[in-house]
Amino acid sequence: MTRIDLSALRRHVGTRISDDDVAAEAPLKAIVAAFDREEKAPGEGEAIPEGWHIGYFLSTTPTALLAPDGSASGSGLLPKLPLPRRMYAGTRIAFHAPLRVGDRLRRESELTDLQVREGSTGTLILATQSRRISTPRGLALTEEYDIVFREAVKPGAKSGIPKREEAPAGLPWRRTITPHSVNLFRFSALTGNPHRIHYDRPYTMEVEGYPGLVVHGPFTQTCLINFIRDHSPGRPIRTFAMRARAPLFDTAPFDLVGRPTEAGAGCEAWAVTPSGTIAMHATAALG
Repeated sequence: MTRIDLSALRRHVGTRISDDDVAAEAPLKAIVAAFDREEKAPGEGEAIPEGWHIGYFLSTTPTALLAPDGSASGSGLLPKLPLPRRMYAGTRIAFHAPLRVGDRLRRESELTDLQVREGSTGTLILATQSRRISTPRGLALTEEYDIVFREAVKPGAKSGIPKREEAPAGLPWRRTITPHSVNLFRFSALTGNPHRIHYDRPYTMEVEGYPGLVVHGPFTQTCLINFIRDHSPGRPIRTFAMRARAPLFDTAPFDLVGRPTEAGAGCEAWAVTPSGTIAMHATAALG
């Protein structure tokens, strides 16, 4: 068990940074291509689909400062953490107003929490960050998301993968996603993500003990948001919340399933592992 000085880490809670970007059209075209979307990327002045803000505010950490796994550990909001393996754990997003192509964007970010927990796969550090993205018209979206840091895998060992409950059966919405190394590479490129578990197969299998390339949490999250949009035409997503339960890999297709809520005000959706268990669970409120 790794000994962690939580009080020292928590001194960094409250750290804030801000940065600027422009809502260009090119990243949106890259998203359409990476997800094989049958829709045209929005043009100048048009509203950007919910969740597609992932194409902006890319990481610019110099290569020399990246951790051995390629992640930007110890830069930006996060202090250098004693656990080396990084996984996306969940998000809560409120969409207040549309982003539009051509907007100048301002993002304010804050490290809001750091906690140490014991999980089924060992000691974990849970880091929570919040973001506020604004346009010249005012606040556009608020986002809170969690990242989990895990202990290193012993040489030659396999990574522990949580086993979760089975996803609900017989749901009306269903789609199969076939992750491919090319899609994962394109997503890494369009989001500026240098984390090696998504594109470096020898590293991922030999060092981190996974069975294949890891599908980015935000990749699956974007699949779920697009899935909800496709099944709710004409209804804007007001809020979206997702919790990751287990990783997905490029070794086999996985399913998305979902259903509207009984009152019709929102929906639930799941990403399901090839064995039928829950990889992600998402809820959304619709306009």
